[in-house]
Amino acid sequence: MATSTSTTPAPTTPPAPANAAQLNAHLNTLHDNRHTWARLPLSEKIAMARRLLERTVEVAPRQVEAALRAKRIPQNSPLAGEEWLGGPVITARNLRLLIDTLEDIDRHGKPQLKNGALRTRHDGQVIVDVFPLGTLDKLMYQGFTAEVWMQPEVTPSNLASHTASFYDQDLPDGHVALVLGAGNVASIGPLDVVYKLFAEGQVCILKMNPVNDYLGPFIEEAFAEFIERGFLAMAYGGADVGAYLCHHPTVDEIHITGSDLTHDAIVYGTGPEGEKRKANDEPLLNKRITSELGNVSPIIVTPGTWSESELQFQAENVVTQLANNGGFNCNAARVLITQKDWPQREAFLNKLRSVLSDIDKRFAYYPGAEERFDTFINANDQAELFGPREGGVLPWGLIPNVPADDTDNVCFTTESFCGVMCETSLDASSPSEFLKRATDFCNERLWGTLSASILIDPRTQRADAAALEQAISELRYGSVVINHWPAVSYGLGVTPWGAFPGHTYQDIGSGIGVVHNTFLFDKPQKSVIRGPFKAFPKPPWFVTTKNTAKIAERLTRFELNPGLARFAGVLTQALRG
Repeated sequence: MATSTSTTPAPTTPPAPANAAQLNAHLNTLHDNRHTWARLPLSEKIAMARRLLERTVEVAPRQVEAALRAKRIPQNSPLAGEEWLGGPVITARNLRLLIDTLEDIDRHGKPQLKNGALRTRHDGQVIVDVFPLGTLDKLMYQGFTAEVWMQPEVTPSNLASHTASFYDQDLPDGHVALVLGAGNVASIGPLDVVYKLFAEGQVCILKMNPVNDYLGPFIEEAFAEFIERGFLAMAYGGADVGAYLCHHPTVDEIHITGSDLTHDAIVYGTGPEGEKRKANDEPLLNKRITSELGNVSPIIVTPGTWSESELQFQAENVVTQLANNGGFNCNAARVLITQKDWPQREAFLNKLRSVLSDIDKRFAYYPGAEERFDTFINANDQAELFGPREGGVLPWGLIPNVPADDTDNVCFTTESFCGVMCETSLDASSPSEFLKRATDFCNERLWGTLSASILIDPRTQRADAAALEQAISELRYGSVVINHWPAVSYGLGVTPWGAFPGHTYQDIGSGIGVVHNTFLFDKPQKSVIRGPFKAFPKPPWFVTTKNTAKIAERLTRFELNPGLARFAGVLTQALRG
């Protein structure tokens, strides 16, 4: 961090909240046990992780029921599946894969890659194929592959030393981490804690977001053993509690999932004084702070000749990326980028309009949604609304034809964090030229570096393979997903989830660091996932899949103990759509 001789007023310590004594007691317990956890035999950590996995699955039905009540989703609605997928399915899968990695470290000293997984690009960049890992992966996710591209300093010869490095230490020191939980998706807080515990060896205090603090009792039940042994504590309350914990001397590190504005308020403070401290890079806190802070997520629609069924599939795919969880996702679709003269551009937009008209409208449970919605709609006269606005329910919003050179348009500069997306178009004479211009547009015009999606039909992909690979390479995003929603990268577990490397506290963008990342790579650059242009059966996360809840409930049990019989149960439900 830079130093300065400016006369910015010295910050004051935040006032103690009403429950300060309880928080102090929790932090003292964590501090006393931090080295114990860091140095706990790996076999014991593995056993605890297994029990955590079992308890996560055990509490899942009650946790989902509570989330449905909070988000006003009927229990018999297909939308109930979102709470299974975004909560216990992803959490259980991540834990299962992490246990596999920890067992590898226990036996071999390092996570074990499958044969032939390590390769290099023509420029020497190291790539590791991380998915599929076996037959069940190939059956469950037909046609999907995943790669992790490493930062430039990683080479084939030093990859091992940049993997699971915490476990290279004979007598590691422990630290106390504050995890500021997200209010939108049930798996975020628990998995952020899991990463701090097992990847970085830190004990944690998880401060629940007031929006979804109803999840707290279920997290406490699943993590009961960690709480009892002084490796995890829970905290509840508003911004005063968060501020108190951030500034507490016992807290060594902080992980934030939220907005860049929240990050800056924590790091530099608020108001004119905070702005001055940020300008001078004078942080209030001398602590390591990692973060995941959202994105204006682009979908690059590569021009081609699509069949009617392909147009329909991809329209449902794009709408899913907007509508899942009511639009309250950091990886939700925000900017659709098309070629201006693509003959099927209007046909595709009409398919989007049709799907948006047909799907359920959602209760806007996240604070500030209506105000953000109005900001985007009022700034763009051509905005189209789908559905009524009443009783806290918002319509879906599509803003077509946003000029690509309108660089200050809120659609490009700000994450809406509600059910609104826009469409913009670029001039290009070929798919290859379009991919290059769309890549530059994303990198130079859109806020954030978390995730991006490219849609490209198999014919165009074969004809313009080099241009596609160049786009994947040049897109400065932590996840680049071909033909599907970047939430797949969040959910697979084996892929690191976080911003493209290079942000600083002053220019935080989508954040610093990664989570999930069950192979425990220390220096990943981006995750690249490739999927079929038209998948069968329809993916369970599609908002138009009617059997999502039953599929996802069976997926949760599958992740606890994978096998052909449980796969058959999942497949049976998936085939029913």
